[in-house]
Amino acid sequence: MKLQLSTRARADLALTLLALAALLAWDAGGWDLTVMRQFGNDAGFAWRDTWWASRVLHDGGRWAAWALLLVLAWTAARAPQAGGAPVTGPTGAERWRWIAAMGVCVLVVPALKRYSGTSCPWDLSEFGGVAAYVSHWDISASDGGPGHCFPSGHAVAAFAFFGMYFMWREHDPRRARVWLAAVGVAGLVFGGGQLLRGAHFPSHTLWSAWLCWTISAAAAHLPRTRRWRAHPA
Repeated sequence: MKLQLSTRARADLALTLLALAALLAWDAGGWDLTVMRQFGNDAGFAWRDTWWASRVLHDGGRWAAWALLLVLAWTAARAPQAGGAPVTGPTGAERWRWIAAMGVCVLVVPALKRYSGTSCPWDLSEFGGVAAYVSHWDISASDGGPGHCFPSGHAVAAFAFFGMYFMWREHDPRRARVWLAAVGVAGLVFGGGQLLRGAHFPSHTLWSAWLCWTISAAAAHLPRTRRWRAHPA
């Protein structure tokens, strides 16, 4: 049986694979340490405990994400359902479907982080900690630190909302592009704050973005049940 992909599915797959190749090239080049050395030294990271990075970007970003999720749930509860009056935007069922997809992102990435043996940059001996740098792909080796730092769980507070791009591109491409840009910028800001604090390598944030994108893209192309029509037959 030959698998047939739509033009949009092929484009999403190509972009996902291209991003994967770029991430693997980043890891192979060892750029994580190169970047972190610009912001930390054997005394640690100067911005680790700054108010704007630890409170505003980290704690504030998390609360902002939960608030936005509540707004989206409220909107989904009030949205019209298929089968009634004509619906110009996403139906309530569509909105809940994408909220569920975002929930998968929120569960998957922290679960991977929980079982990861990779320690954070501020745990490395090079930056005042005790761990040695070990690639997060070398699962057979221990870095001697506390681990549980890969991928970035905090970045998911932004990247989980990639689902809004996929939802809206079927109804309003312009709004979809706005969502895509906003989510990308927010994710990079959250990730940048964690980078400056020494809490995560750049790749930790980028892998979180890729995972959330891949989960959302997969959800966009899952088979769907046919919409109910107002015809009893």
